[in-house]
Amino acid sequence: MKAMVLTGIREMEMREAPDPVLKADDDVLIRMGVVGVCGSDVHYYKTGRIGSQVVQYPYAVGHEGAGIVEKVGPAVTRVQPGDRIAIEPAMSCWTCDQCQAGRHHTCRSLRFLGCPGQADGCLAEYLVMPEACCFPIAANMTLEQAAVSEPLAIGVYAVRQSIPMEGTRIGILGAGPIGLSVLMPALARGCERVYMTDKIDDRLKVAQANGAHWIGNPDKDNVVSEILKAEPGALDVVFECCGEQEALDQAIEILKPGGKLMLIGIPTVDRISFSIDLLRRKEICIQNVRRQCDCVDEALELIRTGSVKAEGMVTHRFAFEQSKEAFDLVSEYQDGVVKAMIHFDGAEA
Repeated sequence: MKAMVLTGIREMEMREAPDPVLKADDDVLIRMGVVGVCGSDVHYYKTGRIGSQVVQYPYAVGHEGAGIVEKVGPAVTRVQPGDRIAIEPAMSCWTCDQCQAGRHHTCRSLRFLGCPGQADGCLAEYLVMPEACCFPIAANMTLEQAAVSEPLAIGVYAVRQSIPMEGTRIGILGAGPIGLSVLMPALARGCERVYMTDKIDDRLKVAQANGAHWIGNPDKDNVVSEILKAEPGALDVVFECCGEQEALDQAIEILKPGGKLMLIGIPTVDRISFSIDLLRRKEICIQNVRRQCDCVDEALELIRTGSVKAEGMVTHRFAFEQSKEAFDLVSEYQDGVVKAMIHFDGAEA
């Protein structure tokens, strides 16, 4: 089969790779249909690492995928050949203390697609995954919608963990795919007002079109003063979705006493900091978000019912052989890109 692999910093090429085979009784062979380009993929493309996770070249990235089942192991009952599926990229052991406690997203032996040292990514023609990672999709859903359910599930999880009731007023700092994936389920849950920021005006327009009540560009606006003018009591929850120190500082300022800061963005640096004076005096609660836990079904249902229009995040499409062009576009935030989607030959959208 053909696979698209990283060969160096900002270098990528198509190579022949061994066809994957079923090894475990619950394995599923998938013919890939679409793969979304995620910000974490771009970290590996631009710098070759995320923290301690360092790429050893050549290496295939990609984890936002959907495809068609080709073959299943003898113990598989959830899917069958011909099924169209969304792919959950995290493979848990289901036996460690974390899995037994219902925290399989922090499994001690977690293997994640496109994560160096864990598993090759899905930017290849075929992929083998455990049955537990395969989610059949409804007939009225597209493979693009199925792939977008991966970031959407992260937003669903973050909202579950932080928005206690209808009427909540929140901030979302960063209007990329993850910020939008928080926005849509937050509104579906009954959030009263959403204040959203980004340095890319095209992304802010997408956020506004998807229901954000207020948008601001921190390069042009004093977003802190404008949000506090609109909300003198400040915000209940702020979702930091861009991994920038500037946004973290803004978040602490616009949170009310007793508010909650959800850290979702992946910083490019090893350390971040906070104003301990504000943090302490406001008794701000800080929670890191490690992807999602048991939220794929809800994300798919939100898409199926039309409660969210997550497919609207897809702004650009590329053929498999154009993968490097897709990564270059996303890495430089060109042409108003929000989500770039890579399509394999013969695959439906």
